[in-house]
Parts: sequence; C-alpha cells; structure tokens
Amino acid sequence: MSSSHTDIVTGGWVAHLPPSWRPYALLLRLDRPIGAWLLFLPGLWGILLSGAPLARMAWLAALFAVGSVVMRGAGCVVNDMWDRDLDRLVARTAGRPLASGALRMWQAAVLLVALLVAGLLVLLQLPLLCWALGAGSLVLVGLYPLAKRVTWWPQLVMGFTFGFGAPMGYVAGANRIGWACVALYATAILWDLGFDTIYAHQDREEDASAGVLSTARLLGRHTRLFLLVCYTATIAVLAVAGWLAGLSQWFTLALPLPAAFLLWQVVRLDIDDPAGCLRLFRLNRETGLAVAAAILLGQL
Repeated sequence: MSSSHTDIVTGGWVAHLPPSWRPYALLLRLDRPIGAWLLFLPGLWGILLSGAPLARMAWLAALFAVGSVVMRGAGCVVNDMWDRDLDRLVARTAGRPLASGALRMWQAAVLLVALLVAGLLVLLQLPLLCWALGAGSLVLVGLYPLAKRVTWWPQLVMGFTFGFGAPMGYVAGANRIGWACVALYATAILWDLGFDTIYAHQDREEDASAGVLSTARLLGRHTRLFLLVCYTATIAVLAVAGWLAGLSQWFTLALPLPAAFLLWQVVRLDIDDPAGCLRLFRLNRETGLAVAAAILLGQL
C-alpha cells in the first residue's frame, strides 16, 4: 500500500482561487464533490419515491442539492476538528487544512457556524416534520467522527448519517413517514456501509498504526464476501421499498443496472490498491443515479 496516497486535489479550479480561500475550499472538500453527491442521492431517492407532483419534486431536489453541499461541508469541518491530530498520522489526510496548520480552529469554527445557518435556512423551506428529522441528523453528524475511536463499525454509523437524506427526502415530498420510507433508509445505510468500507481500505495500515478502528481493518481479506452480502441486501431492500411504494414493473426492470454497478465493485476490489479503492468508491455516484432513474421509471 502506497504511503504517499492522497485524495486531496490541489489543482483544477481550486488552484485558481485566491490563496487565502484555498484552505477553506479544501476543508469543505469542494475539490472532491463526490461526498456531496453521496449525501444528495439518498435524498433524491426519497423525493422521487414520495410520488410528489413533478414541480414539487424539482423544487425539493434543488433544495436538497444546496443542502447537501452545505451539510457535507459542515460534516467535513466537524470531522477535521475532531481528527486533526489523527489526520497528521495518515498520508492521505496529513495535508488537510487543520492537520497541516493552514487554518486555525477558530477559523473552522466560524465557518461551521456559517454553514449551519445556511443549512437551517434550507431546512426552514421544508415541512415541519422535516425540522424534527433535521435536528436528529445533527446528532449523527456530531457523533460520526467519534465512532472510529470506540467501534469497529464507524462505516455503519456513517451509513446512518449519510443515508439520513432518504427519509428526509421522502417526508419532504409526502409529509409523512411510511414503511417505504423506512425500507429506503435501510437501503441507503447498507449501500453506504459497503462503499465506505471500500473507502476505508485506503488507510487500513496507517489506521492500524494510529489506533483508528474501521470495517476495513476488521474484515481485511474477507471484505469481498462482506460486500457481496451487503450489496445483495441493498438491492433486495430497495426492491422491497419499491414494492411498498407501489412502483410499476419498470422499476423492477431497471434494477439490474445499479446491481451491475455494485457487482463491478465487488469483482474489481483490490484492498491493497488505494487508488483503485478510490475509483470504486467514486463509481457510487453513477450507482446512486441509476437507483434514482429506476425509482423515477417506477412512477410511470
């Protein structure tokens, strides 16, 4: 495993920002939008599954897109504030602004407050029931960075956190909680557990040296079998969610595409190739979009 592997992107559009802005962009992971996508997609699933009118779904999707960028950024700030000392011990994360000293803690705290205010403004556009769910999601955002210190399953905690958009999206569209909503949340949790385990293999050896816990360390060479079980359950529970929501046969006919994306990750996984793990992790944007397309087709 390469000790110099990093997923920080200092080139591209970030390099054209004023020098004083760049550390903030990197802290928010704006150089790597995949995290915002993975937070947004379960919300999009929920919106589509709710069966709301098309104009309403479009408006909600736009709100959730903004909210995903904002709250993903807030989550990254919280994570890096908790983990700045651990991040210095891992090659992939040592260049993060708080770990490297490019930003101070007070600067991160001010940015976090601004992000939470922006997130609140988005939340206030949603039904009252979403307000309660939104408050609950903040607890998960705050606790997730601690999970790697106390459990071998921080990726499961991440699933509960990133997957929370599924019930939020459904409630925003339907203004109620139903069994289809619950099943969709379970789908998102299983999906996140799988792809975040792949992601964690980038740091497996350095995490062991730093005492950081993860499913990648726990499972090791058994990860491929675990992914096969996890992703099979993802598709199975997704099918149940579609059935509970009364989706048409077009939903079922479209499920092989996201299933194929998931199977590809299982087949191509090499836990000793950090860059390859990152590529497979990023493939989940297309996987999530394929799920969204299947749900949309199921409304026909």
